[in-house]
Amino acid sequence: MTRSDLMPIGAFARRTGLTSSALRFYADSGLLPPAEVDPVTGYRFYDPAQVERARTLRRLREIAMPLTGVEAVLGASAEEAARLLDEHLARIEEDAAAARQKAAVVRAALGGDPPGLLIATVKGPVLADAVEQVLTATAHEPGLAVLGGLHIEANGEALALTATDRYRLSTRTLAPARPAEQTWTGTVDGDDLRPAAPELRRSPLVRVEAVPHGIWLRMPGREDRHCRTLPVEFPDRRQLFASLGEVTTRATLAKGPLLRALEEHPGDHVTLCVSGHEVTVGLPGDGHPGIPVAATVRGEPLEIRFGTTTLYPALSTAIGPDVMLDLRGHDQPVTIRSADRGDLTTLAMPVARDHPGPDSDDPGNPLP
Repeated sequence: MTRSDLMPIGAFARRTGLTSSALRFYADSGLLPPAEVDPVTGYRFYDPAQVERARTLRRLREIAMPLTGVEAVLGASAEEAARLLDEHLARIEEDAAAARQKAAVVRAALGGDPPGLLIATVKGPVLADAVEQVLTATAHEPGLAVLGGLHIEANGEALALTATDRYRLSTRTLAPARPAEQTWTGTVDGDDLRPAAPELRRSPLVRVEAVPHGIWLRMPGREDRHCRTLPVEFPDRRQLFASLGEVTTRATLAKGPLLRALEEHPGDHVTLCVSGHEVTVGLPGDGHPGIPVAATVRGEPLEIRFGTTTLYPALSTAIGPDVMLDLRGHDQPVTIRSADRGDLTTLAMPVARDHPGPDSDDPGNPLP
């Protein structure tokens, strides 16, 4: 390659979005040495083939990756580079969450927050379990922040936690350890609540206090946790449950065997055949022999099809050894309840019979 084929540092800077001073820095650090340096003038020249590496370097620095990390990513295979990026993003998210917590504590200490409104006092281990169970029904989708939130409804008699990813809705109701005099509703950022669960579990009692734009989880002997509220409107769970049709088929069965049958079934979708004294998981048309699970069935026989990513977590989070399925037809939401405890209830939306084949990753129609 001749000198005429190379790019002077100014032209290379314009092509890559890096300043000339940044290019000199990266050259001296060994990350992006020029293709040639004029021995007399010291002018630096770059190969056009270096443009993509330079742009990648710039993008990595824009997400605050340190030089050692940049060097590792640029020298790694595509798979290893993706892993390194995921690790870096996880560290950024952890640092941001920690910074938010510290900022909330400092703001409260400086008097930036008014006194919190006590909305519930709950046993910590019970609250932690409920948070983790219900948060399995959240999702992250651009423009739909509500899907990443956990909705809280508090009154003197109960604390209701609800979340939905549009294809599944889970709600759990807790009896407060001490009644509160105030009612409150709000949707809390699930990403703030999720890392708080281990601390909640270690606290005998947790005071839940509402403040503008968030809640405080007060734990005696432990650092309090602040969780942001989301300025979004959450679906009305009562209206949704009230709009459900009449139950035509009810099946009560052991949760363990049903989950094992789902684990053995290949593909992303599964058909349940509910009739007689069993629920059969899968049909020959699914490319897998059906697995019968003993059940107590009342009502009409029914075949209903689900996305595994919707049905499995809805069943696995149920409380106790048995589950009850209330079915209303092959295209209607199914209510999944713990057979012996009704304080965790999940709605799961089936997929249509003419849905794409068993390997499609489309979850189907959302809840009404």
